[in-house]
Amino acid sequence: MQPYITGIHHITAIAGNAQQNIDFYTGILGLRLVKKTINFDAPDVYHFYFGDGLGSPGTVFTTFPFTGARKGTKGTGELTYTAFSIGKDSLDYWNERLKKFGIAVSDVLTRFGDSLIRFEDHDGMGIELIANDQDDRQGWTYGHIPLEHSIKGFYGATLNLRAKELTEQLLTRHMNYRLIGQEDGRHRYGTEGKPGDIVDIVIDKSGNRGMQSAGTVHHIAFRTANTQSQLAIQEILMQNGYQVTEVRDRNYFKSIYFREPGGVLFEIATDEPGFAIDEEEAHLGELLKLPEWAEPSRKRIETALVPVTLQPKKYA
Repeated sequence: MQPYITGIHHITAIAGNAQQNIDFYTGILGLRLVKKTINFDAPDVYHFYFGDGLGSPGTVFTTFPFTGARKGTKGTGELTYTAFSIGKDSLDYWNERLKKFGIAVSDVLTRFGDSLIRFEDHDGMGIELIANDQDDRQGWTYGHIPLEHSIKGFYGATLNLRAKELTEQLLTRHMNYRLIGQEDGRHRYGTEGKPGDIVDIVIDKSGNRGMQSAGTVHHIAFRTANTQSQLAIQEILMQNGYQVTEVRDRNYFKSIYFREPGGVLFEIATDEPGFAIDEEEAHLGELLKLPEWAEPSRKRIETALVPVTLQPKKYA
């Protein structure tokens, strides 16, 4: 039987300045802006989606940029580091590129046999680039980053928790994950154990709880194929005591939400229908796209939003 959960769908963070946010993720990291819309729950705030050429599930990092938001703090009950996958021979390129733009980069680290570097965006968002030869996905480039060095999508995510047992039970009993390794206090889980489905748990028993604001992750979404598989996993979760929301239509996927036992907000999102339903592939992310219910308020919404421009090649 096809598993209900097949890896990470997207990761959503809170940001500050909207233009800086676009510049960092499209300019410095080279991800494609595949959709420019609004936060459906806060229509006066942008919702940006960055990913590969199509915004494929497993590649999309999304942000809610709140102008003037203070910086949050990393802590327990949070997803503290989002890891992107790069080619085995791309680490030196990225080390040099990030330092070129004044970004403080860690020494090269080794984890489960792969080399990686760690840094933060302008808001303090924790990011890792993990070099590996297990990822055959095609990256995206605006032309200012060589395709062979482009980011391929997510590698995985790190959850910083005070305990792992209940979260591990959720992942392994109900979400098609399995424990695939332990190293230096880090517990690794995967559906298949490949880039795009990795979830690591790091335990910090005495750590302070994180404060959510700019530079912190709002939620992590896991992939499910369609509405049928989503309803099936929703029923399983509810039968096992999880407080799961109703299905919410996000235009480009449908979503359900719940808190995992450690406090991180989990979402399960459908692979269907994707980001090309209201824009042609060649023009993804160019226009402000609104859900049908918001169209009557377009003029007011556009007036409230700070104008932004896409200028990735400025960061060549």
